[in-house]
Amino acid sequence: YDIGQVFVLKNVLFETAKCRLLPASHVELDKLADLLKRFPTMIIEISGHTDNMGTVEYNLQLSKDRAQAVVDYLIKSGIKKERLYFSGYGSDRPVSTNDTEQGRQLNRRVEFKIIKK
Repeated sequence: YDIGQVFVLKNVLFETAKCRLLPASHVELDKLADLLKRFPTMIIEISGHTDNMGTVEYNLQLSKDRAQAVVDYLIKSGIKKERLYFSGYGSDRPVSTNDTEQGRQLNRRVEFKIIKK
């Protein structure tokens, strides 16, 4: 793992238009918690991203709330909050087109970036 490296968290899912994690997300988030436990000095930033459906303001808030929900989950899993930062980028950083449902689905994601090893 290198500082600045970014990973997409696969299968981190939320209720539609909400920040409530679906139970299917726990497997992936438990893997991240285990990683952080194996590397006790690692500090990460969780980033939330949305598609471009809805207003810019709404998507920005939703992405922040979803990133916060992931941080909250990790804290409940025993990770110290001082090791976790979060940001919401709304629809500002798409990885695919927003013109198709498949592209929008790819844009709705949560990532983590390594800040310190």
